Amino acid sequence: MSGIAFVSLVLWFGASLAAVLGVALYWIKRNMKSPFANIKRYEEEYFYRNPKTDKMEAFPSLMTDAASMDLTVIIPAYNEKDRLPKMLDECVEFLEARRRESEFSYEIIVVDDGSRDNTTEVALEYSSSLGVERVRVLTLVQNRGKGGAIRLGVLSARGKRILFADGDGATKFSDLGHLEEVLKASANKDAIVVGSRAHLEKRAVAERSIFRTFLMKGFHWFVWTVGGVTGIKDTQCGFKLFTRSAASKIFYNLHVERWVFDIELLYIGEVFKMDIHEVAVNWQEIEGSKLIPIFSWIQMALDILRMRIFYMLGIWKIDAAVTGQVTRIKNKSV
Repeated sequence: MSGIAFVSLVLWFGASLAAVLGVALYWIKRNMKSPFANIKRYEEEYFYRNPKTDKMEAFPSLMTDAASMDLTVIIPAYNEKDRLPKMLDECVEFLEARRRESEFSYEIIVVDDGSRDNTTEVALEYSSSLGVERVRVLTLVQNRGKGGAIRLGVLSARGKRILFADGDGATKFSDLGHLEEVLKASANKDAIVVGSRAHLEKRAVAERSIFRTFLMKGFHWFVWTVGGVTGIKDTQCGFKLFTRSAASKIFYNLHVERWVFDIELLYIGEVFKMDIHEVAVNWQEIEGSKLIPIFSWIQMALDILRMRIFYMLGIWKIDAAVTGQVTRIKNKSV
């Protein structure tokens, strides 16, 4: 094949691909009911079980109800019956010590993201022993992904401050104190403090293979350049603290429900000109990760690219008024 023929083939392929993508994006934009986040919540997901009475009671609403306690901790959990107890024990021990020492109130909302094991039953044991004022369990009808699970937990929160923490207990829970200090120092009522493992990167590079290190650094570059999130070294740490106002604006606008939701929430925070801070936390690798390294990185990169394109083309938009629209679904078959 001559050089001219090769160039022609490449140009033809590129033009064809661009045309296909253009048609696909046009079809998506034309058929979307709204460019704003489409939040769906099944009827059962508005309620939690009170183990003492064995009755279902309604969660409050982040949008319409005022805060009634200092802190809400959201713990997303998918098939975490084995790892959840250790995390909850550490969490409860820290929060109960603070409650006894000062005027401090808290709640924990465990969000079972459609688990196939006994995650809900394990969480309900804590709700039974501590009471539903301390621990509530939100069991989702179907798996939403980590971002979707956290969002529905946040929309049910009573706290002035809202933290989400991974259910595997990888982050030392007492580091919450460092995040709170930074949040309280912020003059902006809309503020986010991101737990960060960036200070552990040198150790991670030393312990990981060259290939995994390449993937890690490539992902960070992709987040900064394509994802549009700048200034945050570690976007993916599952330990983030929000003011109630910031959480409301972010989670009612979140389109992405799976792994790259962290990147979108930080992007939304930047659009709203929120104070966003990064604080080092103690973190350790926990066995049982649900990420498959190569395929997960590829999927996350594609999701970031989709997010960026959709926002640029107006397929997705941010509702500056934060109207808090949620579609209430009567049952799973709907």
